[in-house]
Amino acid sequence: MHNFEKYKDKRILITGGAGFIGSNLAIKLIELGANVTIVDSLIPEYGGNLFNLEPVKNKVHLNISDVRDEHSMKYLIKDQDYLFNLAGQTSHLDSMQNPYSDLDINAKAQLSILEACRRYNPEIKIVFASTRQIYGKPQYLPVDENHPLYPVDVNGINKMAGEWYHIVYNNVYNIKSVVLRLTNTYGPRMRVKDARQTFLGIWIKNVINGEKISVFGDGKQIRDFNYVDDVVDAFLLSAISNEVNGMIFNLGDAEPVSLEDTAKLMIRIIKNAKYELVPFPTDRKVIDIGNYYADYKKINSILGWKPLVNLHEGLKSTINYYERFKQYYWDSQVNEK
Repeated sequence: MHNFEKYKDKRILITGGAGFIGSNLAIKLIELGANVTIVDSLIPEYGGNLFNLEPVKNKVHLNISDVRDEHSMKYLIKDQDYLFNLAGQTSHLDSMQNPYSDLDINAKAQLSILEACRRYNPEIKIVFASTRQIYGKPQYLPVDENHPLYPVDVNGINKMAGEWYHIVYNNVYNIKSVVLRLTNTYGPRMRVKDARQTFLGIWIKNVINGEKISVFGDGKQIRDFNYVDDVVDAFLLSAISNEVNGMIFNLGDAEPVSLEDTAKLMIRIIKNAKYELVPFPTDRKVIDIGNYYADYKKINSILGWKPLVNLHEGLKSTINYYERFKQYYWDSQVNEK
């Protein structure tokens, strides 16, 4: 396994830290002996859930504030060694319905975070969570980092801006930053009450509830999936390497799979589950990207990262998690015990 001893006693800020990937990252960093501060707005639509932090709730500092609040960010960024910048609006549909708030969170807030770093903590190292969405409909597969950027929705455009602000601040002001373009991340603590974060969430909820999974279109669309523990490793490796400052990396998986085969895999895990092929809803069809899987050779060659958890194993542990804790995830996403 990777050597993450460097994180012991380090001061770490995670924006969006009560969300899916942020909370898994926080739990791992606490295990590694780091001092972790979490910023999360806990706005119900955005996936923050206090129960995500249950295993470490007495060990992390939780600050409920919004990354759009420059004053709180200025105070929080001071003295931190690392910033894992995961706060964002992730819903593609929401970005089309409320483009200005998407712009505020995914672009403008990123700029104010970077300004706070430049003024109050220029030594910090930042890892920014970006998305495969900015490539749009793939022109070739697998998609490498040289693929043209062609976002198909407002969310993709704003994530692209957020990403490039980090690269520019790295190149111009030496604010050490690296960008990870995530594909379909899944695992414990993801949002499952709806499809705002990923369709896999609602599928998991449906199979556990004994309801049919709806697979859009002909089910032949290809995707690659990363289990959250593998994604957390990519963040941790990127943060401690100075060789990667100013770089952009794809995450991905060597074994892309069709949506129909993913549904069949879930049915092997939960025996009585069923799926059906349904026509694409119009609002989703216009922003669907068809087949997608990434080439992650670049991060593999520089940092040695590769996904270790296969889809069957990952889905099994994800489903087990929600069978145990579903009351904290099904209805209200922000849940107090």
